[in-house]
Amino acid sequence: MNEVGVIRNQLVLERTHARAVANACASTMQDDTTAIASGRSLAQFRRACVDYLACVLAWFEERDQRLADLLQADLRSTDPARRSLEEVLARPGRSREVLAKLEAACNRAAASGDTAGRQEWREFAEYFNDVWSTRRDALDALLSTDLRATDWRSFGGIDADSILEERRRYAQVCAQVPPGVALGTSPQ
Repeated sequence: MNEVGVIRNQLVLERTHARAVANACASTMQDDTTAIASGRSLAQFRRACVDYLACVLAWFEERDQRLADLLQADLRSTDPARRSLEEVLARPGRSREVLAKLEAACNRAAASGDTAGRQEWREFAEYFNDVWSTRRDALDALLSTDLRATDWRSFGGIDADSILEERRRYAQVCAQVPPGVALGTSPQ
């Protein structure tokens, strides 16, 4: 596999893991039976999920910024691909927006107990699955065209350390999954 393939595969893996973590966390936090049955393990699971999502979503936000910088530096202003990428980058659904919804859900749960904030968790999951994912899909489709390896390297920010860090954080989430919860479940 070439370098671009490695970078693209890692980005797909990060999105897949982020979706599984976001949906399992939101679903679990909306389910009274899981919360009652899990107690302390639920808090540990939520903490591992939030740590994972905060890290990976921050990486996606940084990538978007590097991509915007790359567009300003390398592409002609009349290039239709540039205009399309700029349009998608300007859409709602930035990672910082989904992180704000995650923070609101966590703050509500912290203020009112672990099972509080069902609406905030639902809003987080809906925003993640609809607005954020739709924006990412559009970016991925545009980026799948003819970018050079140096461009992928520049905006992707993927290296051995980041790959290992993502795997370590995802393994921590997997290790904290409460009984009866499966990663990859859809929010209710």
